[in-house]
Amino acid sequence: MSTPFSILTHLNRRHVLGAIGLATVAAVGAPLAALAQTSVNLAMIGEPQSLDPMASTADLVSIIMQHVYEPLYTFDDKWVVKPMLASDMPKISADGKTYTIEIRKGVKLHNGRELDSGDVVASLKRWVEMTPRGKALGKSITGIVAKDGNTVEIALSDVQPALLAHLALPSGFAGIMAKESIATPLVEFVGTGPYKFRERKPDQFVVLVKHDGYNARSEAPSGYAGKREAKVDELRFIPVPNANTRTEGVIAGQYHFADQLPVESNKKVTAAGNVSPVLTMPYGFPYFPTNTVQGPMKDVKIRQAFQMALNAEEILMAGFGDPKFYAVSAEHFPKGSPFYSEAGKGQYNKGDAAGAKKLLAEAKYDGTPIRILNSKQYDYHHRMALVMAEQLKAAGFAVTLDVVDWATLVQRRADPAVWDIYVTHSAFLPEPMLSPPQLGDGAPGGWKSPAKDAALAAFNSEPDAAKRGALWAKVQQTVYDEVPYIRVGNFAALSGVSNKMKGYTPMPWPAFWNVSVTP
Repeated sequence: MSTPFSILTHLNRRHVLGAIGLATVAAVGAPLAALAQTSVNLAMIGEPQSLDPMASTADLVSIIMQHVYEPLYTFDDKWVVKPMLASDMPKISADGKTYTIEIRKGVKLHNGRELDSGDVVASLKRWVEMTPRGKALGKSITGIVAKDGNTVEIALSDVQPALLAHLALPSGFAGIMAKESIATPLVEFVGTGPYKFRERKPDQFVVLVKHDGYNARSEAPSGYAGKREAKVDELRFIPVPNANTRTEGVIAGQYHFADQLPVESNKKVTAAGNVSPVLTMPYGFPYFPTNTVQGPMKDVKIRQAFQMALNAEEILMAGFGDPKFYAVSAEHFPKGSPFYSEAGKGQYNKGDAAGAKKLLAEAKYDGTPIRILNSKQYDYHHRMALVMAEQLKAAGFAVTLDVVDWATLVQRRADPAVWDIYVTHSAFLPEPMLSPPQLGDGAPGGWKSPAKDAALAAFNSEPDAAKRGALWAKVQQTVYDEVPYIRVGNFAALSGVSNKMKGYTPMPWPAFWNVSVTP
């Protein structure tokens, strides 16, 4: 099974910027040489909606705050769950319903106090109350209690084989925070990570600084697991919504790292001798959640017409431009995964405008415009939205495009009154219940149905990995039948990394512990 940690990195001759490129970069800020040698400039796709890792599942929030907060468990480079703040893997009762977790001793919070089980209990209870995945799991959690100062017990009413994977996921993650800092909204960000929060200036930067009291694990680094070390004094996350500006900035030396570069910039970055382009494939998948709560998409037949109208290959080509950056795939998991299934394949990539028109007629679609919420900050999102809109118009839909910044999209998708479809993406993850959140409860789109409940109940109550794989086919078929979202295919991600930054390991949520810089 391929993992998102597999990469192709290319180095070539130096690229000389023209006057226009230099002018573009000059507007962004001071060059790297003007910064302290132990500071790194990180160009991100925009402004984070929040710095509360439980208040948002947006990748940008996770990327930044995973340096501040740490989970009990995390993933290594093979997507195997490993302990982080937990001292070891949990002791699980014979019936699979009680998890006893020992916390590592000597872990210091950013306020200087030692982490204890009270912090873990308070944090996990907040996670259950606030996050889509936490709420879904909360239906099976009968208790989260401190057995002593360093031991936590999680009691379940039924078997939840994906529990540890949920606790490990960086997105909307179960980060452990000082209990005295917990509030809604958070006003203090007190975790245990290798970096601590210093300052945020909206639309300018978020600054994290080295946590001198950090207590690292002893195991070798692997993915998100093992030893984390703050080798630079400061991480500066800079919102740079324009993808071309991120590209020119990392080539010019303005940034040490630039995230989510447009695929057409690959040749330019490859030709720059001071930057390494990093292509991660498969990185993730774009998908289109539908509003099943209100509006036209509440009707399952209209959602099925939407699915029938789409030509996934045309959409992916519009988004990524070159087949090496995408793969047309009906299967939600690749061959080699225990969850590989061709269920629903015949409903994927139809591009059948006539068939979609027939379904719309049967549904008595009244021409109400379908509002497609999307953002140019992920440039491929917007390009896909444009092609999707044309395919829908050809099938008889009325369409409006609502183009906003990413922070606004994340805010608006929580309100079913203002959208019908939105464009997003997810990192590729090995456990089905981790992504997309529409499989759980409380996610945007509000998908609920008896078929969903039955398929997921069977899947999530089976602890045997091989049997769970077979049960996934029914879940995948239900997604194709009820269309709570459309998984368009797989895609690669392109980032730019300055050759001055050493030790960076590409991951779906880029992490900058264990990274150093040279003058």
